[in-house]
Amino acid sequence: MTVKTTISLTDEQDAYARTLVAEGRYPSVSAVLQRGLEMLRRDNETHSAEIQALQALIDERRSGPFVPLEESEEEFVAAIDREG
Repeated sequence: MTVKTTISLTDEQDAYARTLVAEGRYPSVSAVLQRGLEMLRRDNETHSAEIQALQALIDERRSGPFVPLEESEEEFVAAIDREG
């Protein structure tokens, strides 16, 4: 389904969209704007998925055992010594 709407563009945005159409990259200014909205939607979905993944990782780490800083540093130094 297609919905008609009215939007406002800056002179620069309009010129750019019309240039893309003139170059044959898109059949119309409407197609340029539709593509832009689809790219924005996908970008937002990707960003949301990344935030959810990071939140899950944080939640997982918080639910694990607490390791005091001193113990963590000792384990880090020991691991470096084993590698070296």
